[in-house]
Amino acid sequence: MTGHKKTGHEAVAHKDSSFLQSVDAMFNRAAALLDLPAGLTEQIRLCNSVYEVRFSVRLGQGWRLFRGWRATHSEHRLPVKGGIRYAPYANQQEVEALAALMSYKCAVVDVPFGGSKGALAIDPREYSREDLQLITQRFALELDKRDYLSPALNVPAPDIGTGAREMAWIAETYRTLHPDDIDASACVTGKPRQAGGIEGRVEATGRGVQYGLQEFFRHPEDVAAAGLEGGLRGKRVIVQGLGNVGFHAAKFLEEEDGAKIVAVIERDGALLNDEGLSIRAVKAHLEEHGGLQGFDSAEFQSDGNTALENDCDILIPAALEAQIHSGNAPRIRARMIAEAANGPVTYEADEILRAAGKFIIPDVYLNAGGVTVSYFEWTKNLSHLRFGRMERRMQAARWEGELAVLKKLLKDEVPEAIEKSMRRDQDELNLVRSGLEDTMREAYQHIRALWCERADVPDLRTAAFLLAISKIADYYLNFALR
Repeated sequence: MTGHKKTGHEAVAHKDSSFLQSVDAMFNRAAALLDLPAGLTEQIRLCNSVYEVRFSVRLGQGWRLFRGWRATHSEHRLPVKGGIRYAPYANQQEVEALAALMSYKCAVVDVPFGGSKGALAIDPREYSREDLQLITQRFALELDKRDYLSPALNVPAPDIGTGAREMAWIAETYRTLHPDDIDASACVTGKPRQAGGIEGRVEATGRGVQYGLQEFFRHPEDVAAAGLEGGLRGKRVIVQGLGNVGFHAAKFLEEEDGAKIVAVIERDGALLNDEGLSIRAVKAHLEEHGGLQGFDSAEFQSDGNTALENDCDILIPAALEAQIHSGNAPRIRARMIAEAANGPVTYEADEILRAAGKFIIPDVYLNAGGVTVSYFEWTKNLSHLRFGRMERRMQAARWEGELAVLKKLLKDEVPEAIEKSMRRDQDELNLVRSGLEDTMREAYQHIRALWCERADVPDLRTAAFLLAISKIADYYLNFALR
């Protein structure tokens, strides 16, 4: 998210559970529906290990001390996977909670990784590019010392405060330390395209949110359960956080699905327009001015968080954890909440929203687009072959042949949309999007099947956790070393 300031006072003021406590409580609620052997539930729930590091870097004429963490939640599948966050508020409990969510996300969408997460307690905006490179390279060195950086064991990715640039620095550090590792570029994902990255990774989490919402609207029973009707076109959407995830989700929903973005919330306030906002224009203004204030064609509201409570069809919290808590949950008027961020709803708020009949698409599913495309990048790096390179022209020739036959049968009256679809280039970006869409659609269907079939599963969140725990437990029961 773009510079969103974490106040940290909401959960404390309302005595809500911490982020980690909320994740654990949601886990326990689902695990209670399973008959697992004694001790296995705790094995799955708890982090396997947490590495805390303190290191100094010489910057200018002095030395600066930095503190960071890397948590490995579950090693039932290797490598473990998860982003690295640069944020002044980062702490060990947050890292553990994010690592746990990553394990569950990977299981939900059938990505063969365990969960991990990392963080440095710094504000990257306070450092020059050169200083950030030094800090990042030193952090990578510290992680490598303890095998918390490896294509086979632990694979980081971008998160809040980091991006493709930082991942390239980490990859280069690992390659320098391991010049004989032919798979060195697979030690991180989210790299720049020219450094072994993959097309579509930057947009992946936001695109996954779009695909998840599209699949939701393919099920009329679910749409009715949320108090909605029809499809995404014309739906009034509020987005909190216009960083990477929120921007791409909002842009795709607006430009491709015809949704109406009626409010955007950022660190300095909110923009409101019942007729809909141009997300590209809002993003450009935000990047130029560092805030939303002064944007034309919209009402600016300095108390942005109150906009979370505005009436809308879909509320997309795409910022930080605990943005919806017991203090504001009773005032949430959105028909449904699509959790694009990690842990945006506390456990107490979740109970309040469920009792009020709010429909929630949970983060443990909806936020999984990033790790899905990271999996594609990792496999691309291991194969040393660009997606589509061998079959692209052969597939194009086949589609042209089939299109020619179809045109002959229909006397050149093939609908334009069908012709365009058949001629769509099978390049890496389209292949990545196709794989992500298939993943998100299939995962939603599995989650809703549990929700629909079991009377003791009250909502999609419980169903998603139940699905994840069952898959991880199955591995321990049938394949793990005794």
